[in-house]
Amino acid sequence: MGYVTTKDGAEIFFKDWGPKDAQPIVFHHGWPLSSDDWDAQMLFFLDKGYRVVAHDRRGHGRSEQVSDGHDMAHYAADAAAVMEHLDLRNAVHIGHSTGGGEVAAYVARYGIPQDRVAKAVLVSAVPPIMLKTERYPGGLPIEVFNGLRAGLAANRAQFFRDVAAGPFYGFNREGADVKQAVIDNWWRQGMMGSAKAHYEGIKAFSETDQTDDLKAITVPTLVLHGDDDQVVPYKNAGVLQAEILPNATLKIYQGLSHGMLTVNAETINPDLLAFVQG
Repeated sequence: MGYVTTKDGAEIFFKDWGPKDAQPIVFHHGWPLSSDDWDAQMLFFLDKGYRVVAHDRRGHGRSEQVSDGHDMAHYAADAAAVMEHLDLRNAVHIGHSTGGGEVAAYVARYGIPQDRVAKAVLVSAVPPIMLKTERYPGGLPIEVFNGLRAGLAANRAQFFRDVAAGPFYGFNREGADVKQAVIDNWWRQGMMGSAKAHYEGIKAFSETDQTDDLKAITVPTLVLHGDDDQVVPYKNAGVLQAEILPNATLKIYQGLSHGMLTVNAETINPDLLAFVQG
């Protein structure tokens, strides 16, 4: 574990576990969490002999709570700083939610030009754009994201509790197997970060049109999404990603939530491994 300083002076925390000569699997977390959200995947791939790397996005987790740069371009540049610092090659980049947008931006703008990326995975990811626009009329209205901002600004602690206990993992569904420790861990990760980074990050993950990023990704890309995702609806995300990406494989999981990487790791991890090894 360590830190790298970006070109604009932000200190970014990262984890780097496993054999340095093994193929790297790099994980990019969702909003408003940290690299800790990848515990189930990092331990799984570490046990399979891979080198596993993950960082905390600026303003999130243990990274510096800088005032500026809470946008997809900076997220991608920060990821590039970590990859260059560790000199990772032939890596598989896996991103969840906002982290999927970060993967798309990083791979398109830094990874492919520098020949650092072998494959990519987008899980419950936000591209091409969450916001309803003329180009993407199936998106969500701006009022949804204004509501997120209002809830965060009014009482971030309660807002985060409500998200984790409700739509994120589908714990609001009838008959759901509610796991209190999972809720507590989500809340812990969120509250470690900066309120400003989280507030401004809502615009980054909802209003950034990443169509061009997706078109530029020529490496094999696996797209995974649950059809009961209440946070990033799959028809305007995973389905469109697979249509836009030049080299995509799409898998939709029936009944799974936005947080399926955690609560359904026993299902998702083998599919990730099969893609990495394929």
